[in-house]
Amino acid sequence: MSENCLFCGIVAGSIPSQQVAENERAIAFMDINPATRGHLLVIPRAHAKDLRESAPEDLTAATLLAQSLVTTVIERLDADGANLLSCIGADAWQSVFHTHLHVIPRYKNDPLQLPWHPTPGDMEEIAATAAELR
Repeated sequence: MSENCLFCGIVAGSIPSQQVAENERAIAFMDINPATRGHLLVIPRAHAKDLRESAPEDLTAATLLAQSLVTTVIERLDADGANLLSCIGADAWQSVFHTHLHVIPRYKNDPLQLPWHPTPGDMEEIAATAAELR
């Protein structure tokens, strides 16, 4: 637990939330700034700044909980799909520095647009980058 972490406060019960699911290592609750109807956050109970610092067991528990919630939001909210998103670092839109996964239900005509607009890349650059990562 981190003393100044909003999500640790939610885990501890000192900050109210609309919790919808949990397992031994993770909880899921409604995002109070929803991108779409049904937007959830799934967090490990243990504090870590982002997924790079999370214990593998915590990431597994959070991911499995998120997986079940994707099915739930599609079935119960009649969503057409869902995005699963983890932001790592302020420049990647992370605003709460506690590992979390966004489960964002998607609807055919919802207004959400991510800033990424896929365009074809340079295949040589892609191959060179792949080599750097191997």
